[in-house]
Amino acid sequence: MTTAFSWEAFEKIQVVGILRNVPPQHIQTLFEVYLDAGLTTIEITMNSPGAADTISSLNKIFGDRLNIGAGTVCTSYDLEKALAAGAQFIVTPVLAEDVIKGCVEKKVPVFAGAYSPTEIFRAWQLGASMVKVFPAGQLGVQYIKEVLAPLNNMKLLPTGGITQSNFIEFLEAGAQGLGMGSHLLPKQLIEEERWDELSRHLTGFVEKFKKFKQNKT
Repeated sequence: MTTAFSWEAFEKIQVVGILRNVPPQHIQTLFEVYLDAGLTTIEITMNSPGAADTISSLNKIFGDRLNIGAGTVCTSYDLEKALAAGAQFIVTPVLAEDVIKGCVEKKVPVFAGAYSPTEIFRAWQLGASMVKVFPAGQLGVQYIKEVLAPLNNMKLLPTGGITQSNFIEFLEAGAQGLGMGSHLLPKQLIEEERWDELSRHLTGFVEKFKKFKQNKT
């Protein structure tokens, strides 16, 4: 049985780690390091080799301790495959209306990709749990701030180009979460199995994130 997505866990640290094309032999150790560092939410992209099998096996081991989702879900077929594998949440890179509607119907959280204010509004209108503004690095912090001026009731999750040095700026601009790939999970550290370095890297990020939240309250 698939464990449901935990918003409580997500709210502890509102970051979605993105894994794409990570060698299968490294995945379990990576998840252990990720969990031990205090992170709570991670996605496997569906365009990674064996993504569905990876999600399924990891859900059995970590599903009650981590939010494990499927990313790069672009079609209803991708959605069915991801949910059958046990994905607890869904992330799209684009405004995939069928996917959003399917998630809303099944009561599965969906972080829907959008770029323009019109797309952001449409994704929210369709029932997206959060709107993944992508690629955020190209748009910049000011874009998030300006979009939220008239659309201040929407929960935005900027993704793409979010780094250790700029993530606080996006949170200060009003983002309710962040999507982070290689800047959070450097491929070289994973491929070379430098787990101690990865642990220090992730722990340092988590401490910085929590310090920001504490100072904000």
